[in-house]
Amino acid sequence: MDTLSYKTISANKATATKEWIVVDATDQVLGRLGSKVAKLLRGKYKPNFTPHVDCGDNVIIINADKVKMTGNKWNDRVYLSHTGYPGGQREMTPARLQAKPNGNDRLLRKVVKGMLPKNKLGAEILTNMYVYAGSEHKHEAQNPKNIDINLLK
Repeated sequence: MDTLSYKTISANKATATKEWIVVDATDQVLGRLGSKVAKLLRGKYKPNFTPHVDCGDNVIIINADKVKMTGNKWNDRVYLSHTGYPGGQREMTPARLQAKPNGNDRLLRKVVKGMLPKNKLGAEILTNMYVYAGSEHKHEAQNPKNIDINLLK
């Protein structure tokens, strides 16, 4: 059959177009914000998405201290961890995690990390996220774009 050949174009590290994006977390629900940020980090909104390549954007989250949770999840939700020793299971609620030093960053990273692949690529993608509690960030030199997270699907 002599037709046009259609080739699947696969992105690689050299051809991936990474942008800088600012997301305002003011009055955003934590889980919905986390899922959209995970898709931005992964590159799922781009037409040249490739599953095995880091082709996503660098995401700056500002006002992370103003994120909300519906219902009584601030105190009822429990994150479990284990120290590795017998009887070493620890519980942490989102309210206690956010109250700790650097807690807003740790809370958002925990949420987004759970929505990324559980492999080396997921760990590498998570380093492209920058979380700030206030409205100021130190990445003005990269000329980041402000986007409305509510317009994404």
